[in-house]
Amino acid sequence: MSWTSDSMVAFDLETTGTDIETDRIVTGALVRLDPDGNPAEERTWLVDPGILIPAQAIAIHGITTEHARRHGAPTASVITEITQAITEVLRSGTALVVMNARYDLSLLDRECRRHNVTPLTERLEATPSPVIDPLVLDKHADQYRKGRRNLQALCAHYGVPLDDAHNAAADAAAAARTARRLGEKYSSIGSLPLADLHDLQVRAAAEQAASLQRYLRRTSDATAYVESAWPVIPFSREELGPLTRG
Repeated sequence: MSWTSDSMVAFDLETTGTDIETDRIVTGALVRLDPDGNPAEERTWLVDPGILIPAQAIAIHGITTEHARRHGAPTASVITEITQAITEVLRSGTALVVMNARYDLSLLDRECRRHNVTPLTERLEATPSPVIDPLVLDKHADQYRKGRRNLQALCAHYGVPLDDAHNAAADAAAAARTARRLGEKYSSIGSLPLADLHDLQVRAAAEQAASLQRYLRRTSDATAYVESAWPVIPFSREELGPLTRG
């Protein structure tokens, strides 16, 4: 039986910006979808990030600094809950779907370290797995397609409704449905056992990063190492400067 027929859990964050080393979590969501793609369980979080939320970020997700301070929970408590919840999902063998996992899981890792919360990799004593990343899979399966590949673009391409973009719960569910459509469209992806699918994405993410390096004519071995890492960028490479969301 294909993983596309199983239930899966999707994770998404909305943040103060795009730099995993300095930006903060504002909202988060874990959504469990049943085998038919319907939400079976949903957990959401609103965080007081402890810093001002920039206007550019507010324009995307709609959460103001005032709202987050008034209604949000302290970051450390939310990070603890999110990380423990993801740990339980992955220990159960259930696939965790994360659009651009390298960004969301790496930023979560940095928030854990910032607030003295045990990070996901240390809780699992391993790299988080099995993870399914629609962005990596789409680039692997349809390498030469032109155009954007953000979540909205992938949803449009694969015929997945996304009615409330940049709401963490809506984005998480849409990412899971997009991953399922990918697996259904490309049998070479959908037929793989989860462990093999995860390994495929590790290799694909490294190849995609190398291609980007060549395109941008980057030569730093350290930069190549970090940008090839998936699904979590190793901590910490401050000497490389900002590492941002694509």
